[in-house]
Amino acid sequence: MWTVIYVAQSMDGASRLEKRLSDHGVLVKTNRIGKSKNSDGLYEILVPEAEVEDACSVLEQIGFEF
Repeated sequence: MWTVIYVAQSMDGASRLEKRLSDHGVLVKTNRIGKSKNSDGLYEILVPEAEVEDACSVLEQIGFEF
């Protein structure tokens, strides 16, 4: 089962976060869920339930704040 760990407010932000997680060996996918103010859209960042802790650790290591 896939779990949402973050909602990005642009495709660019979602792509950067997806790449950073992937570079650290975390399986990740994105899903567009709606439009934001800038018309780019909102994107869910999803990881498998078993990798949620690893993904959060990677985000902390790269200095990402929730």
